[in-house]
Amino acid sequence: MHAVQRHFQLRSPVNQRVWSVYAARLFSTSVSRDKQRLVILGSGWGGYQVLRSVDKKRWDVTILSPTNAFNFTPLLAGCAVGTLEFRCAVEPVRRYSPQVTAYQAWCDAIDFKEKTLTCMPATPPLPFEKSSAPPVETTTTETKFPGTGTSFTLKYDKLVIAVGAYSQTFNVPGVKEYAHFLKNVRDARSIRTRILECFEQANQPILSDVQRRNLLHFCIVGGGPTGVEFAAELHDLLHAEIADHYPGLARMSKITLYDVAPYILGSFDRSLSNYAEEKFRRDGIDIKTKHHVERVENDKMIVKEQGEVPFGMLVWSTGLAPNPLIQTIQSVQKHEKTQSLLTDEHLNLILKDGRVDPDVWAIGDAAIIKTDILPATAQVANQKANYLSRKLNRIVRGREHDKPFEFHNQGSLAYLGDWKAIYDRSHAESGIKARETGRLAWLLWRSAYFTMTLSLRNKILVPTYWFLNWIFGRDLTRF
Repeated sequence: MHAVQRHFQLRSPVNQRVWSVYAARLFSTSVSRDKQRLVILGSGWGGYQVLRSVDKKRWDVTILSPTNAFNFTPLLAGCAVGTLEFRCAVEPVRRYSPQVTAYQAWCDAIDFKEKTLTCMPATPPLPFEKSSAPPVETTTTETKFPGTGTSFTLKYDKLVIAVGAYSQTFNVPGVKEYAHFLKNVRDARSIRTRILECFEQANQPILSDVQRRNLLHFCIVGGGPTGVEFAAELHDLLHAEIADHYPGLARMSKITLYDVAPYILGSFDRSLSNYAEEKFRRDGIDIKTKHHVERVENDKMIVKEQGEVPFGMLVWSTGLAPNPLIQTIQSVQKHEKTQSLLTDEHLNLILKDGRVDPDVWAIGDAAIIKTDILPATAQVANQKANYLSRKLNRIVRGREHDKPFEFHNQGSLAYLGDWKAIYDRSHAESGIKARETGRLAWLLWRSAYFTMTLSLRNKILVPTYWFLNWIFGRDLTRF
């Protein structure tokens, strides 16, 4: 190295600058070899927050995810109807390059003894890669190419499993083929395109009124916060821009919300659920509780209590199913009902023999604390990620971190349309009961999601698009 340095010890300022760049790169490379490799699986609420908060100067961080962005899920319903643009709901993973190595790939297997990951690229195969296996459609709009790429292996020193979960279909025939999900921006784009397509199709003069009403029937299966908020956003669209541009067709449109439970928003206080149901009924949104979908076809679904129900678009939001990676892991303990990975109170993975793996943590929808069952929500995943980031930053500095994870309930919000929402922060153990409805809850809803947006760019874009759509309305063009 000294010989190289003498080679650059010339009086030319250009050569001096070249040497400084070369030395910096050489030094950073030697330092990176001394770092422990931290591999993060997933770029959702858990994985992306760990990526943001962990000390990237002390860890050699690698993130592996089938997508190259984080999806801000609370804003997806607004994106699906044009209230916000799609870029408002995503944060790029590669923002932290070159400090972080990012691979757009799936993790197919984990060897905990050898500390290795078997990975498959989540991109279409290259020309020299051949396979007879067809692409597999997952329960979202992502496509997995099993065996069509060349697998590779990653080694880790510490591992964070935050792969999330897929949309639950309960094996209802036709759901994957004919229903829309709302898990990422790609789903939101597909829904937005289909909504506008339905109105353009219904506007053709060759259709009868019965055909138009069937085409403009929008069905939503799932009465949780995602389904309810999408129904509310769609109602706002139909009674604003659609009513202005398609006045005759807007009167024929209909929204129906299905759920197997006796009432919607089961995670909220019953009084708030009743408030939501009453508002939806006043708005003309049909609520069908205790209804079971038996089969979905191209333009209709078979409901046990109703029979044949035609629709123009079906959005499916009925909970979570285990990620395929979690299903392949057999050497660990899993929750009997959800099949999620079980962890201790420090978020370390519990092996089948009861031992804890000190180098592996699991967070997000893919994991549950064995002694404290928490809901699979973004809030829980985010708080676990913040706890784990602090723990990792203390570990890399040689400090102990024995404090167990504690969840602090910040409350739940749901938008109901017409600038109204509900807020629930009831906590049985502490006796806290904070509930709000109407415009005040809507202000809490907007301010909460504004403050939760991660980047400065989106903190500017989100209120800007809210303001622009309030002034000029939503864009109804298809392209």
